[in-house]
Amino acid sequence: GHVLISADYSQIELRVLAHLSGDAALVEAFRQGVDIHDRTAERVFGSTSGLDAHELRRRAKIINYALLYGKTAFTLAKDIGVPQQAAQEFIDAYFAGYPGVRAYIDRTLADARVSGIVRTITGRRRLVPELTSKNGMIRLATERETVNMPIQGTAADVLKKAMIDVQAALAGWNAGRPHHARMVLTVHDELLFEAPQGEAGAVADLIRDAMEGAFHLDVPLTVDVGIGPNWTDAKA
Repeated sequence: GHVLISADYSQIELRVLAHLSGDAALVEAFRQGVDIHDRTAERVFGSTSGLDAHELRRRAKIINYALLYGKTAFTLAKDIGVPQQAAQEFIDAYFAGYPGVRAYIDRTLADARVSGIVRTITGRRRLVPELTSKNGMIRLATERETVNMPIQGTAADVLKKAMIDVQAALAGWNAGRPHHARMVLTVHDELLFEAPQGEAGAVADLIRDAMEGAFHLDVPLTVDVGIGPNWTDAKA
């Protein structure tokens, strides 16, 4: 008599990046509900690339997330199947289209080289003393970690806060009801719940409201919610 509810933050790391960097184009895209991968495809490849829309979006999605993790032109070239020089041109075009992101990366690295610390929005810290290592490979790896940690770490903080808020909301919902809704597990940016079938729609709305309101960023948090008899159908 129960079903599963999947509630998944949409592009949360890119939204955190928009907040941290303050890049005007990124912030505007998320505030307007524009598909961020389509927007990146437009800014990186232009309107005369000759690639079909699906391939453009696929490449733009890889570029969006590759730069979150500090990938180089060499790695990006392998990921999207282009020469390394072309990959570097795509990276340069990305930063030209989103100059606030380039400034955020430079600022984060400069501050961390002085303090030896990098932080999430909530203040959770990571020590990065290897930023000044004389070993080039270690230094470059630490640079990637330093840029990524505030983004991925903040996304994790948001999810943890959402879990607390949703649990409180469910406690109020369950009071006096014979059949309870409950949180089952978390996977990356997704929370999975079990709820009575007849009340799943109302529970899903409660979950979405709690998750989208769990944290204030300069861009909206959005949550994709699905309901089904199994996890696959709930995520469809």
